[in-house]
Amino acid sequence: MTDKLLSPVRLGALELKNRVVMAPLTRCRAINPGTVPNELMVRYYTQRASAGLIISEGTLVSPQGRGYPFTPGIWSEEQVAGWRLVTEAVHAQGGKIVCQLWHCGRLSLPQYHDGQPPVSASAINPEIKMFNGAGLSDTVTPRALSVEDIQAVVADFGRAAKNAIDAGFDGVEVHSSNGYLFHQFFSACSNTRTDAYGGSFENRARIFFDVLDAIAKVMPLDRVGFRLNPMMNGMHGMTVDADTVAMWEHVVRGANRYGLAYLHLTEVMDPKQIEGNPHALAQVSAHFRPIAHMPLISNGRFDQAKSEQFLDAGLCDAVAFGVPWIANPDLVERFARKAPLNAADPNTFYMGGEKGYVDYPALDPSLMA
Repeated sequence: MTDKLLSPVRLGALELKNRVVMAPLTRCRAINPGTVPNELMVRYYTQRASAGLIISEGTLVSPQGRGYPFTPGIWSEEQVAGWRLVTEAVHAQGGKIVCQLWHCGRLSLPQYHDGQPPVSASAINPEIKMFNGAGLSDTVTPRALSVEDIQAVVADFGRAAKNAIDAGFDGVEVHSSNGYLFHQFFSACSNTRTDAYGGSFENRARIFFDVLDAIAKVMPLDRVGFRLNPMMNGMHGMTVDADTVAMWEHVVRGANRYGLAYLHLTEVMDPKQIEGNPHALAQVSAHFRPIAHMPLISNGRFDQAKSEQFLDAGLCDAVAFGVPWIANPDLVERFARKAPLNAADPNTFYMGGEKGYVDYPALDPSLMA
């Protein structure tokens, strides 16, 4: 096994000290009326500053984008100030951090929108259950965004990108996957529009490229990444169908024009998610690597050995880890020493305070001699 995972790499304008990326992880710890990043979040991110790159938790571009409780935003001055404390602390430890810009679309509940339905590409209920802060509630039929509404969403992303730079982030990642708003426009199962934002591949991808154009007005695009999960099937109301692969190829080829920092791709998490689906890809990075003209970050239940295999095969340039970062704030050091990893407690992933958030132990000093 090589140690390529621990070697430096350049993603666009981002110079990474290693290829161990911290994946965006929703933790629901912005527990205050303005969902402002707080001191607890500063501690959490600072503990993990040894990552080559931290991709922040999904950060809402507007109140309209909310889908979960206590998720931070980046539309207000208070939120920008809160995030600035995070970025300054990460930078003081020699780390880099980008802000993942997020709009949940229909993956939301009326309780987050003054009793009104959430919004989406079309008025189609994903028919799943969403976390309401205490348990689970059924989703509702969303309101289809008008063209004017879409233009407002695009402006929200542009403003959020500017706010991210003002907050000291090194760049942004557009969250265009996992069943959220952009994914809802991309997929035929959630987009039945007949206007300029529905029907053809070009139309269904239009909002995404409108957003990249808006972001280009406020920051260099070689500091912008985007995330796709092409094989999300049977989750978050999404389905892999006959045109899914071709649609995602269209998105990636279109993104090639922009000189972006990276494409963040999610591999198949569990073979069962695509079992029996004739339209599915078993290997996501291998399929999109020849198509994408930007660096790739691969994600999807990787361990150290699998990461090295992907890097050695040239399938990606860096690897994003999720759960391992939750339980191991010193993940890079553990990889360097081939040390065992702490086990994560799923009961504290999305609720609580310090427990299961900033209290996971670092390596025993005796192992670091």
